[in-house]
Amino acid sequence: MAETLAVTDNLNALESEAIHIFREVAGEFDRPVILFSGGKDSTLLLHLAIKAFWPAPVPFALLHVDTGHNFPEVIEFRDKVVARHGLRLEVANVQEWIDDGRLQERPDGTRNPLQTVPLLDSITAHKFDAVFGGGRRDEERARAKERIFSLRNSFGQWEPRRQRPELWNLYNGRHRPGEHVRVFPLSNWTELDVWHYIERENIELPQIYYAHQREVYLRDGMWLAEGPWGGPRDGETLLSKTVRYRTVGDGSCTGAVESTAATIAEVIAEVAASRLTERGATRADDRMSEAAMEDRKREGYF
Repeated sequence: MAETLAVTDNLNALESEAIHIFREVAGEFDRPVILFSGGKDSTLLLHLAIKAFWPAPVPFALLHVDTGHNFPEVIEFRDKVVARHGLRLEVANVQEWIDDGRLQERPDGTRNPLQTVPLLDSITAHKFDAVFGGGRRDEERARAKERIFSLRNSFGQWEPRRQRPELWNLYNGRHRPGEHVRVFPLSNWTELDVWHYIERENIELPQIYYAHQREVYLRDGMWLAEGPWGGPRDGETLLSKTVRYRTVGDGSCTGAVESTAATIAEVIAEVAASRLTERGATRADDRMSEAAMEDRKREGYF
């Protein structure tokens, strides 16, 4: 009983903080936008935004940088959620930037690092001055350094030395023309908090987050799925496995984990026993170098 009450109190505090952040941004900025991919963190973000302004509609548009290598189940879920709530979704398709020469395909086939330019171009084109993201500090050490209000310069770059103190839940949204602020209402949540809240609020997610049968092949210690992003290569064999995804993104670098967790309660038990974050366990793009995430953030990545 005491443990249940502690979880409830923690979730209430996290929810209250996130709703406060959404309302602060609505009052301080002219053109905020929510990054929404249909993944669990962005779905939670949208759920909190809906609660923050209910019964009024969410006063922000949604933006998805679509690599073209996303899992079909997630894109289908994204569109269903947008239609259900009558939201406006802007989609920046990486393929368009490749087709007109603004980007080039990488030799390794992954498009995750290619999201930065379409993201920054879309922010500039739509004059977005605040961009909500679902990043959490427990995911990766570069994100652990991030403030809730993260100032980005006129090139969209993250400058750690320009981050501002955030004492007593006071957030500084000042920015010069051409600059914008990334806002992370889930900063203080953990993966386990996310799943406890999903259970409490009965939030629907793509079925890819729960155990299912999928054809996968092993590469660099991760189970990757066959898709338009390529693979398997010579020497890599497709096997039918019972897996689920802890995080979703570009299919070329997002691995599945072997799991029989088919319900939220089973997922919670599995996450509670894990000693690796979801990015550390299943994202190949974070293994490119010791500072892969920080380098991408400095360039303008999420």
